[in-house]
Amino acid sequence: MTYFGIYFWIAFLSFLPISELRGAIPFAIATGVPWYFAFAIAVCFNALVAPACWIFLSTLHKIFLKMNWYKNFFERFIERARIKLHKKVERWGWLGIAVFVAIPLPLTGAWTGTLGAWVLGLSKRKTMLAVLLGVLTSGVVVTSMVLLGIQALSFFIKRV
Repeated sequence: MTYFGIYFWIAFLSFLPISELRGAIPFAIATGVPWYFAFAIAVCFNALVAPACWIFLSTLHKIFLKMNWYKNFFERFIERARIKLHKKVERWGWLGIAVFVAIPLPLTGAWTGTLGAWVLGLSKRKTMLAVLLGVLTSGVVVTSMVLLGIQALSFFIKRV
């Protein structure tokens, strides 16, 4: 695979709602990209989720709501996001969104955090700041876990 192809997949994986940084950084490091490039590319593209999601919610979302299948799906998704985020945002404000985005688990991340902030009425500026802070933190956590995992594997392989 060419370098352009690898970097495209890193950007693509970091922008997808399912994989985000949890998929992009391990993929990048596994394909030989230095960790600092993997971190920088994945974090930059994952941070772009917040403005992209906000633009979608303020424009196309209104058009799509006229379609029943979209409306049903979106209402269920919104309710789940509201339940998960409401207590955190009520307690910590926009930092609650940042903490939520920073946790590298399924269904936590920039997409759900931005959607939750939008649903709960946070300002665009606070949402962007919270998502950026959360993405940076999540990037550090995921990169550290991958690098520590590689160190642990090499340690045990040397012992065998």
